[in-house]
Amino acid sequence: MTLGPNGPRLSLTWAFSCLAAMVAAAAVGASAAGLTQRGAHNVDVVVVFAAAIALGEALRVWLPGDREAAPIGTAAAVAFVLTTNVGPSHGGSVDPATVIAVVALATVVGILPHLLAGRPPELAGLVHRFLAITLLTVIWRVIPFTEHGSVAEAGRAWVGNRSFLAVLMLLAVAVSLAFDAILAATMRAGDENARLKSVLVDELRFNSALGSAIGCGGVLIALAAEPMGLLAVPVFLAPLLLTQFAFRRYSTIQETYNQTIRSLSRVTELGGYTETGHSRRVASLALAMGRDLGMVERSLRDLEYAALLHDIGQLSLSEPIPGGATVMAAPMEQRRIADLGADVVRRTGVLNDVADMIERQCEPYRRHHQTDDRAVPLGSRIIKAANAYDDLVGDGGTESRRREALERIHLGLAYEYDPRVVSALTRVVTRVE
Repeated sequence: MTLGPNGPRLSLTWAFSCLAAMVAAAAVGASAAGLTQRGAHNVDVVVVFAAAIALGEALRVWLPGDREAAPIGTAAAVAFVLTTNVGPSHGGSVDPATVIAVVALATVVGILPHLLAGRPPELAGLVHRFLAITLLTVIWRVIPFTEHGSVAEAGRAWVGNRSFLAVLMLLAVAVSLAFDAILAATMRAGDENARLKSVLVDELRFNSALGSAIGCGGVLIALAAEPMGLLAVPVFLAPLLLTQFAFRRYSTIQETYNQTIRSLSRVTELGGYTETGHSRRVASLALAMGRDLGMVERSLRDLEYAALLHDIGQLSLSEPIPGGATVMAAPMEQRRIADLGADVVRRTGVLNDVADMIERQCEPYRRHHQTDDRAVPLGSRIIKAANAYDDLVGDGGTESRRREALERIHLGLAYEYDPRVVSALTRVVTRVE
């Protein structure tokens, strides 16, 4: 739940979660009714795919950008939806309701170990993956394609034309992956108060990498299920498991890198140069402003690093600035702190963009005889406003103090601060209050 102007309101994630729960419940009910009337069919197919989906959910991986993915489980679910013939006998047909019900139940089984261990899964990730698989099921097994029925029903007769079937599979998977990215972006933009366009670009970029591997893996299993039978499931999921381990290792390295930056940002606090929590508060405020202004994920990551390290140049001062408030320092002193901080960061050899933001954080938005200086990076303009606000308010400031800080920053619009950035700051602070 989140707070709206008139009290609690349901977030988009919870709204889509309710939709997914209703779809799953309807599918389980329809599947149970079908089993009562027709009895169980193709139990071995259902069991193998359900086990693969559950295992994949249990082995899900955390990726940079606060994402959670289950490549093996998703690929197994895609293959389950697309598979029309299993083995030389061309058996293995499962009705759409059973497919959705098995995916839902197997997902629940897969996340149980994490729930018992106190590691709840990311709800948004579960929801948009399940709804994307549901859409793929509708496209492949429900919508009429020829006089024979759906693509799945017509595909059983295309034994000698597998290439055409493969193309249709890839197109259906592409549509479901695009739908998955749109759902993920919609929920993320709503929950983070970010611009949908920039978040959608990030999600599409992410899906084009890992999603292509997942989709191709599912298609290969579905195509190989006819000549190889159910053996195709473990054979073609094994390479994806190795890929997942590589992603997991990369994610671990990235998280270690992030923790190192956050730890380094506390040096000024431990040395008494800045207030406790100042860098973290500036970084949090800057990220919220960046999302409000439509910055993409990579730029937001650099912005976070720059905001965390923006005061590291104060370590060169012989005497700390009272309260660490650089907004109160003389312009030449601000320039010296920014230059020294940028030089420290630039020596890493990998954070040049971050160093540029830190170096130019003290520059005014407007200069004499010029209109606005677009050469100053947007991240620098954001950090300048966020740092000034936290310097003036501090930790847990009163409402009157926050209002006075915003008024003072607004007075600097003619020279110091970017009007768009100050507007974003005002919106973010208002939302928090």
